[in-house]
Amino acid sequence: MNQTASTHCGVVAVIGAPNAGKSTLVNALVGQKVAIVSSKAQTTRARLMGIALQGDVQMILVDTPGIFAPKRRLDRAMVSAAWEGAEAADAVLVVVDPVKQRRHELEPLLEALAQRHERKILVLNKVDVAKKEPLLALAQELTAKAEFAEVFFVSALTGDGVAEMKASLASAMPEGPWHYPEDQVSDASERLLATEITREQLYRQLHEELPYDSAVRPESYTQRKDGSVEIHQQIVVTRDNQRAIVLGKAGSRIKAIGEAARKELSEVLDQKVHLFLHVKVEENWADSREIYEEIGLDWVR
Repeated sequence: MNQTASTHCGVVAVIGAPNAGKSTLVNALVGQKVAIVSSKAQTTRARLMGIALQGDVQMILVDTPGIFAPKRRLDRAMVSAAWEGAEAADAVLVVVDPVKQRRHELEPLLEALAQRHERKILVLNKVDVAKKEPLLALAQELTAKAEFAEVFFVSALTGDGVAEMKASLASAMPEGPWHYPEDQVSDASERLLATEITREQLYRQLHEELPYDSAVRPESYTQRKDGSVEIHQQIVVTRDNQRAIVLGKAGSRIKAIGEAARKELSEVLDQKVHLFLHVKVEENWADSREIYEEIGLDWVR
């Protein structure tokens, strides 16, 4: 991109209740995977940025954790990260799942947004599985509660409506130089991205067997002379029985998690990956400042 030409660049915060499809939407706007996706609520923990291009426009997409009523320190850190992601944004996308809705989390979010001055855009996601008439009624109801500049009906999963929304977003971005190179799609380090992909496989393969309070810590990330990369990670759980679940019979489960994560990492990094995982029991890991910093969250008291 010739930066002497008239370019535009802006920040778009993507917020909403847990499991509304925010990460899937960010990936769709960027055009490739930059955020992990899981059916497990509250999967996104830190503010991960995706970088989307539309002509001469660069949009920095802040994929925030789902906003919910925080109970533990980890919860408070995640909600703090979400609201920080919305500050000073040129546009705030409020993503809503019209099927589940999660009213107990959506209503307080709308009340808080009504007091904010950022350009707010309502995105009703998952239209591929929602019925049309209730969808229109919901859009009308929600727009009465906060001043949304626009409303979009999309399916982040199928891509329906995403291109139109992306073009509209791009037209609202302010003039200015791009903040990132043309070929960069995320600000997440390769170390952090690698841990996120492993964590996604944990959720995908263990479903409800593994509680939400598990973490993947980066230990080392080494480029080998042969052009491959060697990655060592630690899966942290809170109890011995959780460790047994992650390991599986004769180590079968952790082997499957490692193989799936290694395959995806090889595709994302475009190089051969040697991935080594081990599981550690740390009962109070959610009170560890060091682990918070490693997974990209601020320490919140």
